[in-house]
Amino acid sequence: MLKPSFRGVLAVCVVLVGISCTRGRAETNTIPVATVDATLAAAKEEQKAVFAGGCFWGIQAVFQHVKGVKKATSGYSGGAAKTAEYEVVSTGETGHAESVEVRYDPSQITYGQLLRVFFSVAHDPTQLNRQGPDSGTQYRSEVFYENDEQKRIAEAYIHQLDQAKVFAKPIVTQVVPLTAFYPAEGYHQNYASRHPDDPYIVYNDAPKVENLKRFLPEMYR
Repeated sequence: MLKPSFRGVLAVCVVLVGISCTRGRAETNTIPVATVDATLAAAKEEQKAVFAGGCFWGIQAVFQHVKGVKKATSGYSGGAAKTAEYEVVSTGETGHAESVEVRYDPSQITYGQLLRVFFSVAHDPTQLNRQGPDSGTQYRSEVFYENDEQKRIAEAYIHQLDQAKVFAKPIVTQVVPLTAFYPAEGYHQNYASRHPDDPYIVYNDAPKVENLKRFLPEMYR
């Protein structure tokens, strides 16, 4: 994401770039449900999913409002433990992506439903190594799978969306194994809810939460 010192200066630019970067996206309400998915669990438990798609502030904010999600944590995945620090990850040379770990109850929401949120309102899966005003490999679109079932569902859903030509451009989201997730620094956690008037949040992340409420009301809390 943009450094705090630049946000005031670039507020107008953020708006313009944010508008231009929506052109490759489908209308949110056209994103179909996953045809390949897990079934709802019979009893309450906790599972996790890890997604990357631009600045983790917005991804975290969206999933915190999804029914069945117990906790969403901003962090880093894809690189080594010793480089899982914001200033180092920001160089784009660590292999890390800004990611969000979603802990959810599979008796209330399925992995495929989480993917629908991720692809429809949380980010634009057609942008390569960038998201809105943020660019670099640390902002890439990625699904980190924890097991074979998650891999199967994620790959099938991407294929489903591509076959249906839901997006005007090809999906560039990678599906890769999760090796580790490292929570980000405390000041990054719950950033959107703690700083609702930050221009970056107003123009980039708050609309994502509003779109969740508007287009997927049955999943919003």
